[in-house]
Amino acid sequence: MPGDLITTTDGVDTADLLSCCASRRWAEQVVARGPFADLDDLVTASAEVLAGLDWSDVLEALAAHPRIGERAGGADRESGWSRQEQSAAATADDRIRADLIEGNRVYEQRFGHVFLVCATGLPAEAVLAALRHRLTNDETEERRAVRGELAKIVELRLGKLVGR
Repeated sequence: MPGDLITTTDGVDTADLLSCCASRRWAEQVVARGPFADLDDLVTASAEVLAGLDWSDVLEALAAHPRIGERAGGADRESGWSRQEQSAAATADDRIRADLIEGNRVYEQRFGHVFLVCATGLPAEAVLAALRHRLTNDETEERRAVRGELAKIVELRLGKLVGR
């Protein structure tokens, strides 16, 4: 409800935040900025912290994300959200699935981490197009893109976490 404070004592704590973003530093710093007046305040704090993370903290967050096109295992909240987020990108088309697998392999070889895209609502063809486009990025451009996609995913998950 508007006006309700979002605090670590009424349900949003470091463990909850880690299901939104697996960077321990991000979760600790966001918690330290609370309490939050509403979801907008929480999202603002999250974005500010994400923007200031060292690349090693971003890599920690990325390590929790499955490859696009791979189904996240596990019964935890983050795995369930990941399956939901990638559901529209699922495809029965063998060619697109094979292209995603190969694109993921090339991307990981080039950049050293999983390809991250906010796949919510995107069909497999759009995800593949984004992957191919991002393979043309240099390291600096790609790190900026990764941070942007991570911020989108985290914002969506924060909304789910607080039930809005």
